[in-house]
Amino acid sequence: MQRLTRVLTRRLAGHPERGAVAVVLSLLMIPVIGFAAIAVDVGALYAERARLQVAADAAALAVAADCARGACGNMTATASSLVTANNDGASAAPPVLQNSPLRVTVNGSDPVQHWFAPVIGHDSTRVTASATVAWGGPERGTAVLPLTFSWCEFLQQTGGGLPSGSTVRTIYFTKTSNTVGCTGPSNNVVPGGFAYLDTPADKCAAASARNQRTYSSTGNTPPNTCSQAYISSWVGKTVLLPLFDSSGATGSNAWYHVFGYAAFRITGYSFGGQFDTTPKPCSGNERCVSGYFTRLVDLSEAFSYSSDAPSLGASVLELIR
Repeated sequence: MQRLTRVLTRRLAGHPERGAVAVVLSLLMIPVIGFAAIAVDVGALYAERARLQVAADAAALAVAADCARGACGNMTATASSLVTANNDGASAAPPVLQNSPLRVTVNGSDPVQHWFAPVIGHDSTRVTASATVAWGGPERGTAVLPLTFSWCEFLQQTGGGLPSGSTVRTIYFTKTSNTVGCTGPSNNVVPGGFAYLDTPADKCAAASARNQRTYSSTGNTPPNTCSQAYISSWVGKTVLLPLFDSSGATGSNAWYHVFGYAAFRITGYSFGGQFDTTPKPCSGNERCVSGYFTRLVDLSEAFSYSSDAPSLGASVLELIR
C-alpha cells in the first residue's frame, strides 16, 4: 500500500513539470518564428532584390540605348516593359533623364509577401532597386582594325554626313585619295604612312585615345599581324575608326593626333596583295574601304566614353554602380 502511494505521488508530481514545458514552448514559439522570418523571409528579400536589380539594369540599358541612337521614345513604356519582363510583378517609375552628363536612371519596385513575418506583424516589404546608365562618344579603346583616316579627307570624301544611313561610301586611303588640301608631299599625310597603325606583336588591333597621339605602321599593305581571314571576318560588321586632325614626323616615328571615332559598317575593301574583297571597291593601285557610316551603341567595354567627345555616330554605354 505504501509502495502504491509513492508511485501515485511521483506520477502526480510529474503533471506540473509537463505543463511547465508546454508553457515554455509556447513562449519560445514567437522568437522561433522570428528566427524563421529572418532565415526565410529576409533571404527571400535578398534574392528578390537581386532579380529586381537585373531587371532595372536591363531597363536602364534599353532606355539609354534608345536615347544614344537619337530617339528616346516612350521611356516610361520601355522601362516598364523591361522591368516586368525580367521580374514578373515588379513595376518601374518614370525614368529620370539627365543631359549634363548624359545619363538615365530607372527605379524599380516589387512588394514581396512574407511567409513567417506576418506572425510578428509584417505582412510584406517593398523591395526597390535603382540602375543608372551613362553614355557619350568614344574616348579611348582598342579598334579591331588598325586603320585611321584624316578628318579633313573624311569630311571631303563623305560630305560630312554622319551617319549616312545605308548610303555606301568608298573611303580612299592617303596617296591615292587626291583629296585637295588634306595631304602633304607625294600625296601622303605623313611620309611613309599609308593609313595603317602600329599593332601589338600578336594582334591585328590598335589602341588609341582621343586628343592623344597614335603611331603609324609603315608599308602599303596591312601589318604582318593581320591575316586576310581576320580582316574579311569584319565585312558586314560595324567597327570604330579613329579619325585624326593633325600628324607629324616620318616613317615608323610618324604619329596621328586622334580627333574622334566614327562608326563604319564595312561592305568591302582593297588593301593590296591578298587583301581584297570581290568585287573590289576601287581599282589598280588604289587603296580603299567601302561601307556606310551608321549609329553604333557599344556595350562591349572595349571603349570608354566621354561626355564631350565629338558626335560621329558612335556612343558608348556604361552601367554606373
